[in-house]
Amino acid sequence: MKEQYPSELLQNAVDAISSLPGVGNRSALRLALHLLAQPKDHVHHFTNAINRLVDEVRYCNECMMISDSDHCSICSDRTRDHRTVCVVATVRDVMSIEATGQYRGVYHVLGGIISPINGIGPSDLTIRQLVERMKALSAGEGAKPEVILALSGDVEGETTSFYIYRQLAGLDVQVSTLARGLGFGDDLEYADSLTLGRSIINRQTFKP
Repeated sequence: MKEQYPSELLQNAVDAISSLPGVGNRSALRLALHLLAQPKDHVHHFTNAINRLVDEVRYCNECMMISDSDHCSICSDRTRDHRTVCVVATVRDVMSIEATGQYRGVYHVLGGIISPINGIGPSDLTIRQLVERMKALSAGEGAKPEVILALSGDVEGETTSFYIYRQLAGLDVQVSTLARGLGFGDDLEYADSLTLGRSIINRQTFKP
């Protein structure tokens, strides 16, 4: 039976909170009532942080990572290896790899993976920007640039990796993939840091 609310404002708040992933109506109601019981300045601080996140967050011009400026802190770090580019599906994957402390290259965030069933094709991702980035690197001086395909091992992840591999064909670029310490279909987000770190260190040449 649908919950009856004494206030339309409460109903609207519950509807908004329950739109978050993994939050049902009961949990949303509990959170809404909790917020209502807090000092107003605490709640305003909370909502202001969300508003600023939505209105002011940027995406790095180089790697598409979330940033407060045009270039993220990783791309701005000159001590990192800018000729080694780890390709990931999401911002959360960058955070997972950084937590291992085992990688000192830079990243490229695709914004997802190719998934025809969900209507996501190559043009919906930042694959074109990746190819242009690697063209510039391969034309420059220094060691041969490397692309590490750090995508999930399920069918969609493998399809995306193969597509990128084909797009990079003809460039003087080394293409690698994570060592399969991760289970088939595992997301980087849920891998423990030790396993993920070893998968990066022991990466292998990509074989289609």
